[in-house]
Formats: sequence, C-alpha cells, structure tokens
Amino acid sequence: MLLHTELPLSAQTAYAQLTDVALSLELDRSIEHLHGSFSTKTVQGARYWYFAFRDLDGRVRQLYVGPDTEAVRGAVERARNAQVRPDESLAPLARSAVALGCAAALPKHLRAVRKLGDYGFFRAGGVLVGTHAFLAMGNLLGVRWRDGNSTTDVDFAHAGKNISVALPADVRIDVHEALTSFEQGFIPMVQLSGGAGASYKLSGDPEFQIDFLTSNHRGADAPVMLPNLNVGLQPLRFMEFSLEQVAQAVLIDRNGGAVVVSIPAPERYAVHKLLVAGERSGTLRTKANKDVQQAAALFEHLLSTRPDDLHSAWNDATGRGPGWRKRAVEGMAALRRAHPQLPLAEFTAATT
Repeated sequence: MLLHTELPLSAQTAYAQLTDVALSLELDRSIEHLHGSFSTKTVQGARYWYFAFRDLDGRVRQLYVGPDTEAVRGAVERARNAQVRPDESLAPLARSAVALGCAAALPKHLRAVRKLGDYGFFRAGGVLVGTHAFLAMGNLLGVRWRDGNSTTDVDFAHAGKNISVALPADVRIDVHEALTSFEQGFIPMVQLSGGAGASYKLSGDPEFQIDFLTSNHRGADAPVMLPNLNVGLQPLRFMEFSLEQVAQAVLIDRNGGAVVVSIPAPERYAVHKLLVAGERSGTLRTKANKDVQQAAALFEHLLSTRPDDLHSAWNDATGRGPGWRKRAVEGMAALRRAHPQLPLAEFTAATT
C-alpha cells in the first residue's frame, strides 16, 4: 500500500494560492495581524519602525517591523489604512484548501504556532519541526500522508548561537512571555533563567506540550538558555542537519487559520528521521517507529520526484563521520525492515 496519495489538483491549486497570499503578507512583516500603533526609534544612528500592541495579559508590547525604508513605510501605510485584517483574507482560502483535501492541524495547535509567529519567532531563525512540520510538508509537496501525522505535541527548533539574527541590538523576542500569555497560559516544565523553559504544558490541557530543541554539538544533555529569545533549548543529536536548509510552508486548520512557518527541507527531514531512529532505544522505540514511518513516506515520494536531492542529503549525513554513518545505517535498516517494498538498495550501498 502506498504511504501517500497525491492531492487533487484543485487542492494543490488552492494551497498554492493560499501560500502566495500568505507569503506576500509575510513580506509586509506580518504587522497587520495585530491591532495597535506604529512608531519609530533611532538605534545606533539608524531609524527603525516598531509596532506596539496590547497583549492578552493587558501589557503593551513592541514588535520589530524593519528599517526605515520605502518598502517598510509602504507596509506601515497599508496597515494603517486597512479595512480588513489580512489574516481574515486568508481564512476562506485556508478553509477551501482543507475542504479540497489538504491536511489540517488542530486549531489549538495552530493558535500556539501563530502566537509565536506574531512574536517574531520564525523571523528570528526559529523552525517548526516534528509532526506539524511533516503535516505542512505534505501540503507543500502536494501529497497527503496515510500515517504518522497525528500528535499532541508541537516541536520547535533553533540553531542557537550558531546563527546570527539581523535585528537591532535592543530588540528582544520573548518566547516565554508569548507562551505564558496564551489563553490559559503554558507552564514551563523545568524553569531556567527568568522562568523560561525548554518544554511547556498548557494549563488545563496537560497533553498539549511544546518543546524547543537545538543542536547538540558538545554532548551536553541539559537545556541551554538563548537570551535573545528568552527560551531554553533542549539539545538533540543531529538536530543541526534539519536546520541547515529550511523551506517556507503554510500551516492551516479547518477553521480557516493559517500561518507561514519555516520547516526543514523535506529531504533533510527524511534523513534526519533515520538518524534519530537509529539513536533511539528502549522506551523510545515507539517514537523511533514513528520516525521510520515519516521517513518512509517521504522517501517514497521523493524517490519519484526529487531523487537527487534525497541522495545528496543521505550522502551528506553519512559523510560526516562514523557516528553519523552508524546511526544512518541503523535507521536505514529499520526502514528496510518496515517497508521492504521501497527501492533503497542504493542508499545501503552508499555506506559500504
């Protein structure tokens, strides 16, 4: 049985149209999603635009909009004169895409993702990973997965200090405040500096968990604090492989919610799932099986559509040293056992 099905052309067209509109709005810095006012500041001799709004907890917050350029001034002027909120213009497109067959996230999950997006998490180098990235990836690729796309968690990742963010020096993106001011409020499972954590559970809904991940370069297991985002990041081996190349997609829900997210490139996500599956053991075998299932669906699709990209990602991973090669081979062996119908001989040969 196939592990994925092609979405109808109507669904692919609807999702493409939604993506075009959503990305155009995102280029306007997503400032029009919130009700508030604009102002400018001079930072180190340069002028920047900011947007002030009142959050759910009643406090006034500021989002960085951009430098004082003609394009940014135009976006500000359009926002000031807008009669309809742009996210409302996305709703009928999102509902149409879902009705025609595109996969949808749970509304409560999408609201949390959008909350972080409004705070600038993705503009600050954040990436949506895990099953929600897999779900959005299917819509982006024009397919619907048969399995492996249900979860109660939302996973995010950030490369931490390994990337630089082009923001004025005094701008702070407060992930911890974004989550603790969300509806009932998320509670950090383990508090770090300032109360921030690497994992959060929603008050009143303990099955809903948000995790923040990063690369594990030094073998440390303890969460690391990222001050400019005010969030802890849990190190995970091989995580950097998924973060080195990212794509943009739109996560949607059945109620018309839509948010532009950064996700790993599909071929790197597929290989990363094999690396992680090869690393998991014991009580984590259930998660490993899900990793293999997602990798299988992506391998099946990419082998017929983008085989060169998939081979390049595989060769990159297996060429990074014996530890990487060992885990990749173990993950590939699990994939072959679970799905012997897949043509994977070339990937096994590439490691010998």
